[in-house]
Amino acid sequence: MSTPRGRRVTMVAALAENGVIGAEGNIPWHVPADFQHFKATTSGHVLIVGRTTHEGIGRPLPDRHTIVLTSNRDWRGEGVDVAHDITEALELADRVIDGREEECEVMIGGGSVVYEAALPYADVQVLSEIPVSPEGDTHYPEFDRRRWSEASREPRDGFTVVRWERTFGCGGS
Repeated sequence: MSTPRGRRVTMVAALAENGVIGAEGNIPWHVPADFQHFKATTSGHVLIVGRTTHEGIGRPLPDRHTIVLTSNRDWRGEGVDVAHDITEALELADRVIDGREEECEVMIGGGSVVYEAALPYADVQVLSEIPVSPEGDTHYPEFDRRRWSEASREPRDGFTVVRWERTFGCGGS
């Protein structure tokens, strides 16, 4: 499933060898080059993140239209749009994209609940593989690799960027 007008939905995440993406609300490694990769990948696009992730960042990220996904119907954030489920977030992203002249994608930036909800809609996953196995309480969702093709693998300074593209258009993970 992709968004209603066929917009590309790309999940962008950094994960450890054991699938960990977080520990007690923090990222359990420090790889500055991966932060730069995230910025370069998501800049100029619509970025959907969960409330906890957004609050951990502390502000809307520059050069991105941010949509915060939260189940708290009373939550409001300065400089962001708010959605209460993934369908609403994707529909809102479509409206934002329709108002732009330049090419724009929907980027999913975490956390784990948002990744899990967005996985059936994702067309691409851009995963930074971090060569550590820390303890953690937050994991990237498992996905059926038979429905995804590894399109590229690019070693970087302290991590490897792997691009997965969906090979089956029938939904699922």
